[in-house]
Amino acid sequence: MRILSDAFIPELPNHYHGKVRENYDLPDGRRIIIATDRLSAFDIILASIPFKGEVLTQTARYWFEETADICPNHVLEYPDPNVVVGTRLDMLPVEMVVRGYLAGTTSTSILTKYRKGERSFYGHSFPDGLRDNEKLPQAIITPTSKAAHGGHDEPLSEAEIIDQGLLTQAQWDTVSRYALQLFARGQQRAAERGLILADTKYEFGTAPDGTIVLADEIHTPDSSRYWIAASYDEAFASGGRPQSFDKDFVRSWVSARCDPYKDPIPPIPDEIINQASAVYIQAYEAITGAKFVPDLSGDTVLERIRSNIARYF
Repeated sequence: MRILSDAFIPELPNHYHGKVRENYDLPDGRRIIIATDRLSAFDIILASIPFKGEVLTQTARYWFEETADICPNHVLEYPDPNVVVGTRLDMLPVEMVVRGYLAGTTSTSILTKYRKGERSFYGHSFPDGLRDNEKLPQAIITPTSKAAHGGHDEPLSEAEIIDQGLLTQAQWDTVSRYALQLFARGQQRAAERGLILADTKYEFGTAPDGTIVLADEIHTPDSSRYWIAASYDEAFASGGRPQSFDKDFVRSWVSARCDPYKDPIPPIPDEIINQASAVYIQAYEAITGAKFVPDLSGDTVLERIRSNIARYF
């Protein structure tokens, strides 16, 4: 099984180990970002999923190209299917989550909060009587802080972000405008392919000249919740969850067996791992309209990556 669980490359400088990606900052202001096959949810690593890193990188590539007219992004080149070389940014300390539906499974999701009886969060007020996975009148931004390793993302409102000095008003105005425009484009393109983009997350940074730039990933199965549009009406009417191909697949399996924020995570069977891999590949093909052809060159994924980025050593 070709899995990239770790992508430590000692020849590259300034290594930063992220939940899913390995990052290396070059002296010339570029950053090498390698997407591994690690699956992160509930602020921990659950498993490694074959081909996931390649799917994420190539899905994000599709969306970066589809949205380049909306806002600048960090991409410079793709030397390998798992690797993007981008402009190094000072990342803004807020994750911009945009939601079109009352959905979610995590502690910060609006559905989780709504089910607990909360009606005011993230600076928004919600009426009684809403149902699971109901379409919101318009897309809303539900920002969170960026958790350090081992921490949890915390809900924020626009007022809190400004008051705490996390962003200036001008920065907030820019990233919120970008986020809503990106989400609208994502929903439009998804609908054309029989999909619903229910919610997603964006991360932005500032370039050396102060320009705000989209970074990390965009509209991937990791950062987004996609539903099969044809399944929505029946699922909503029956109180069920629409068919999806995002990491809710594995999150739901784990949540049914433990409290992932408190309990040890049970071993995830190979059957679930392989199903998850198939789901990621299916997602790529449905989102982009292209067939996923994995790059099987090299003895291992890491050896292939090392060969393709050797000029940076």
